[in-house]
Amino acid sequence: MIHRILALVVKEFLAIFRDKRSRLTVIVPPIVQLFVFSYAATYDLEKVPYAVFNEDPGAFSRAFTARLAGSPNFKKVAEIAREAEIAPLVDGRKALLVIHVDRRFSGEILSGRPGKVQVILDGRNSNTAMVALNYVRAVVMAYSRELTASGGGTGFPAVLETRAWYNPNLESRWFIVPGILGVITLLVTLITTALSVAREREQGTFDQLLVTPLRPVEILIGKSIPGCLIGLAEGTACLLVAALWFKVPLRGNLLMLYGGLVLFLLSAVGVGLLISSLSVTQQQGLLGVFLFMVPAVILSGFTTPIGNMPAPVQHLTLLNPVRYFMVVLRGVFLEDAPPAVFFAQFWPMAVIAAITLTLAGWLFRHRIN
Repeated sequence: MIHRILALVVKEFLAIFRDKRSRLTVIVPPIVQLFVFSYAATYDLEKVPYAVFNEDPGAFSRAFTARLAGSPNFKKVAEIAREAEIAPLVDGRKALLVIHVDRRFSGEILSGRPGKVQVILDGRNSNTAMVALNYVRAVVMAYSRELTASGGGTGFPAVLETRAWYNPNLESRWFIVPGILGVITLLVTLITTALSVAREREQGTFDQLLVTPLRPVEILIGKSIPGCLIGLAEGTACLLVAALWFKVPLRGNLLMLYGGLVLFLLSAVGVGLLISSLSVTQQQGLLGVFLFMVPAVILSGFTTPIGNMPAPVQHLTLLNPVRYFMVVLRGVFLEDAPPAVFFAQFWPMAVIAAITLTLAGWLFRHRIN
């Protein structure tokens, strides 16, 4: 019995490593994913972009803002003079937080009372906002201890007031659920399309399909439509669950959401058909889906901010349609973003869809011939 088992084990190894595509599938994806996940999947923040709105010209406020500027965790992107300048910085994602120092900050500390510092956070990503807030809190507490030790004040002279935009209570569910909508839609669409041609080849019905009057491009379109419709139905179901069950606010325009969903589905169908055209069996199709799916989710900004990734990885995310759809989802659910924000995400998804569908069609005809 042991000899038979060993023979079967040897046969399986030979079957895996004899085929070049199987060797690449076994060896290359784990290495690629190791590097991608190690660089991209981190909750630590470096160089948090922030702006300063300092209404106090006193020495204490200048010393406090200098401590922020000297921290390796922060990067000052703007110094503003009016409250009206805060919203454009946060809306445009140019600053993750704004430090507002009260005009009586130095005077209150000199009088032995707490000085007030307001932190305005971009709450669209609640995890990132909480990490950034903790960094600010650490700076405030260190400065407070320094003033207390030097006799510059009593107790902890600085009081931190926080205000999170778009997600006032910093509920992680508001951030995660819209992202899951995109991930589930991608998964269902990829599996539906990636297994279509591979299933025909594996079951031996692909040749029968070719002798029908249908042209290759018609076969390709016919295999694209079910994936789009299933993805659309899945996205609608997830949308209803998010809004009605999880009570995630739906503040934006549904027309923009469905416009982005259609473009996203076209790009996902293009990727799925590419995988299916390259796959001989359904197992290879599933491995291809996994190879694309996991890095696409990690590099989408779903769990970790893209701005915190190394520059080469950030450039790599530009090829990822999930990245753009995440912005559309959160722009509709949480922000009620203006149309210009959505159109900036639409055209990259349209380009990706055009390229992947064209490549899938070429591969499909090439594999036929």
